[in-house]
Amino acid sequence: MAAEANSRSDTLTLEKVREALIKQEDTIIYRLIQRANFPLNSPAYDEKAFPSFSGSLLQFVVKETEALQSKVSMYENPEELPFLPESLPPSLLPPPENPPVLHPAAASININGKIWDFYFDELLPLFAAPGDDGSYASTASNDLDCLQAISRRIHYGYYVAEVKFKDSPQDYEPAIRAQDREGLMKLLTFVDVEEKVKKRVEKKAMVFGQEVSLMDNANTRTDQRNVSEPYKVDPLIVSRLYGEWIMPLTKLVQVEYLLRRLD
Repeated sequence: MAAEANSRSDTLTLEKVREALIKQEDTIIYRLIQRANFPLNSPAYDEKAFPSFSGSLLQFVVKETEALQSKVSMYENPEELPFLPESLPPSLLPPPENPPVLHPAAASININGKIWDFYFDELLPLFAAPGDDGSYASTASNDLDCLQAISRRIHYGYYVAEVKFKDSPQDYEPAIRAQDREGLMKLLTFVDVEEKVKKRVEKKAMVFGQEVSLMDNANTRTDQRNVSEPYKVDPLIVSRLYGEWIMPLTKLVQVEYLLRRLD
């Protein structure tokens, strides 16, 4: 994904961006399924549960993981953004050689705070079962995997905005010069496309999240698979994730980027 994101600007097309977004759907669904293997495990988020850490276990896992990722240049990719950016160590690798694709404005846009809030306050309780199995470290690690996949998808809006602007600058420049957020949002909203995305991710969640068992009896071949509900993650929740959070926040990123595009 990083190689694609950092390719030369003359190879950046709307079709390639769409292909990247579709691939990211798979990653998001699989990571939600992985997180759903664990119950809510509330102590992972309790700042008083583990006196050895400053803050919660989740915050410790995020901070330490992002520090390592920063050292290996993960955040040199515009769509990869830290959730705890304070005091990240510098990269130990040389900067990427590929020329930048995006306007420098992208570097000033990070809505991970909004992603963090909706993930823990609204999304997680929808698909993580109540309970506590003691797997706090795995829980926190899987939460971070989900957060990063969702953040990457939303901040990929930079590329969507850039390619749309380059394809039709005459459509966007008047609204940009007027700093017309509402006008830009209307230009970026395609209800039919959004409905197709919601249906596609719902169908993917049905396929990826099926419970599969092997049946062996007199009337069934031993290699025949039986698929039964419930799904590992409710497909309607995945559709809701895209409809209520991912696509609206992606458009927010696009608007914020375009407002600065002529600077």
